[in-house]
This record gives sequence, C-alpha cells and structure tokens, in this order.
Amino acid sequence: MTDPAQAALQDRVRAAAAAMQPLFIYGGGTKSFYGERCVGERVETTALAGIVAYEPNELVITARAGTPLAEIEHAMAKHGQNLAFEPPRFAAGGTLGGAIATGLSGPRRPYAGAARDFVLGMRIIDGTGEALAFGGRVMKNVAGFDVSRLQTGALGTLGIITEISLKCLPQLKTEATVVQACAADESIHRVNAWGGKPLPLSATCYCAGKLWVRLSGAESAVSAAVETIGGERVERGKEFWESVRDHLHPFFAAVQSDDRALWRLSVKSSTPHADLAGEQLIEWGGALRWLMTARDADREAIRAWATSHGGHATLFRGSRHSCVFTPLDPTTAALHKRLKATFDPHGILNRGRLYADF
Repeated sequence: MTDPAQAALQDRVRAAAAAMQPLFIYGGGTKSFYGERCVGERVETTALAGIVAYEPNELVITARAGTPLAEIEHAMAKHGQNLAFEPPRFAAGGTLGGAIATGLSGPRRPYAGAARDFVLGMRIIDGTGEALAFGGRVMKNVAGFDVSRLQTGALGTLGIITEISLKCLPQLKTEATVVQACAADESIHRVNAWGGKPLPLSATCYCAGKLWVRLSGAESAVSAAVETIGGERVERGKEFWESVRDHLHPFFAAVQSDDRALWRLSVKSSTPHADLAGEQLIEWGGALRWLMTARDADREAIRAWATSHGGHATLFRGSRHSCVFTPLDPTTAALHKRLKATFDPHGILNRGRLYADF
C-alpha cells in the first residue's frame, strides 16, 4: 500500500512533468549550499520520515529519506552500531536522504569506506512520478545494475530518494587521538607510511602545524599503536573529529566571509604539499585537501593542479553557485545526459544542480 506522503509526492512530480515545471528537492536544508544553483518549485521530503526496519543481527537498517540522521544514529547506538562512513551534518536537521544524495563521507572514509559502499538498496521517484526500487535489504543482494550507488552523490538529479537500506557496522571498542607537531610535507609522509602498516588508523587531519591521528579498535591494538606512532594523547578527541566532519573547526570559519571560498581537492594521498595561495586542512591520509582561498582565486590553476595529481577540484562553498564541479569531457558529459534522460526525461528534477546545462 502506497504511503500518503509518497503518493502526494508522486502526484506533485507527475503534475510538474506535465507542465514541464522544474522542481527543487529539499530535505533538511543543511547541504543546500552544495552544487550549482538550480531553479524550480521547492519540494520537501521531510514528511517521508521514520525507520522502516532495523535488524541489528543482520547489520542492516532501512529508513525513509526524510529521517534525521540523529534519529538513525540514536537507534543504532542502542545496539552498539553506527554508520561507519560518518556522514557530515554541517548543521542541525540533516537527513539521511541528504547524506546519500550528496554522497559525502566523514573522516573515517579512507579506512572504512565511502557512503556509496554502505548503500544496499534504495527506493526513488523518477522524473515521471513512477516509484522505483533497486537493490534490497540484505547484504548479499548484488544482482543487476547497481542503480542505488549511481543515485548516491547524484544530488537528486536522477530521482527523489524516498527510502534507503544501509549496511551498519559495530562501534569500535576503543578510540584514541594523538597530536604531533610537524610540517605539512612531513605529515603527508607520515600518514602514508603508517597506512602501509597494520595500524588501526581511523582518521587523520593536518592543520596549522599539527597532525591529528585517530586510532580505533581493540584496546590492546590501540595502545600498541599509540606507542608506535608517538605524539601527545589528547582528551575530547570525539569533539575534535566531529568539528572536522561538520566544518565547525576554526579553519572553516573564514568561508562565512563574502570574499572567501572553500575548495575540496581530491588527489592521490602521496601528492606533495603545494602552496596554492591559501590555507589548507588535509584529511584522509593526504587524499582530501580543503583549501581556503580568496573568492577570486585562479580556478583554472587550482583545477589544473588537482588534475595533474590524479584528482579533481570542487568549489565547495563561497562559489555563488558558479562552475562548482570540474567540467566534463565530451564523452563523459554525453553519458551524464543519457542517464539524466533515462531517469528524468523531462529534465525537471534539480535541473542544473550538477551542471548548468542538464
């Protein structure tokens, strides 16, 4: 039996498709800054809320897209489990649908996996108003084209996510955070060297001359790792990593200024540190580099540097919604447009959110 909230949403999409009226999909609004500016009538998904099924013994949880992340994590914590990819919030009210639609992951990503790696199944409403289901609620369901992961990170351009099934993981018994003073190049060298050893790393962060390292696992393994890598063990490590995850760390405060911009640079972890005319915070063992620059910084130079080191650059905040993502080559752009036409033939869902022309 179709849920009334979902039925109403399907009717809204059908009417919009008939009128060729663009729709702007909106959940908790905590990530609405991300991506290009898209136009259209606002369609809220918060009515699609609630945990549908949770099987702690199976390590699977299914919830509707408008369910607050806080509610999901509270339910999982009662059973000693969590979402291992540490979805960022950026503000109170973040929803599960927003976390999956953006595809963003927190500090644990290089050691536990990305958001898409934990998606088992998904229900969506496509651009014609039809309800579709992909994947399932079991970890063994891998048959067919993996549309669920395709939707992860699509920013709502390929469908309105209504329900998601995710793999859970047990919470690790012990965590410790240590801090070392060093230069940026040395921090990159250290975390790459540690990454090749059997150490229980779960997060790294370099900023302002200090390297923060989180170790997670059995108490004996964490204690031995602290002795191996050295550094000052600090209290309140949980608060520090949450501040990095949700961009509450002082480094990110400058982006609130009208003349600043925040770049998200994804490169090979071993890429040497480079002066890119701005301050940097380095995560993910060197693979993720946040760059705070002047708003009018040379975008082409920043993107060229990221590309030359096997990655790409995203203008994450302070962009005034202009040229946010790395331009696509003609072949890739054609594939994107074909996918868009398949799931949203009238081009009404979050039109222009990824790229201005589709």
